[in-house]
Amino acid sequence: MKYCNQCGNTVAQKVPEGDNRPRYVCTECEVIHYENPRVITGCLPIHERRVLLCKRAIEPRLGLWTLPAGFLENGETSADGAMRETMEEANARVSIDGLYTLFSLPHISQVYMFFRATLQDLDFYAGEESLETKLFSEDEIPWDQLAFPVITETLKHYFADRIEESFEVRYLDNVIDRR
Repeated sequence: MKYCNQCGNTVAQKVPEGDNRPRYVCTECEVIHYENPRVITGCLPIHERRVLLCKRAIEPRLGLWTLPAGFLENGETSADGAMRETMEEANARVSIDGLYTLFSLPHISQVYMFFRATLQDLDFYAGEESLETKLFSEDEIPWDQLAFPVITETLKHYFADRIEESFEVRYLDNVIDRR
């Protein structure tokens, strides 16, 4: 950050009074510019015993499979964001069944939340950010072609929890891509 979004003057990093870490502070109007983690929200869309995945048409991880998800927008709830992302990426209508996984990834300043969701119908198709959409049973999941560790973890938990039909919310810290 180089300029203040309030007055346009330059900013400098310093620890503001009453704070404990460096922040960008305007050298003129003294507005503090906080940088906070990004929130990614998405769905684990389910139809019968299959899960809907999207093949990414964009970087990062172009051509790999993922759950429909993306950045939460201002003014929407996390569940509304998850449904919007599912519509944008897979043109799929879902109903939310509940929060399922929550990941805190401080090494990339992101928080991921996935909701279990039920597909309302099978009239889905790839959106602009997807090359393909497809329903997968557990034994069809392309495990070595999943885009992100949070996707792998969410799917592993889902298939394990499905055996008992008990879907408690999972909270995980520091899931790191080890490829």
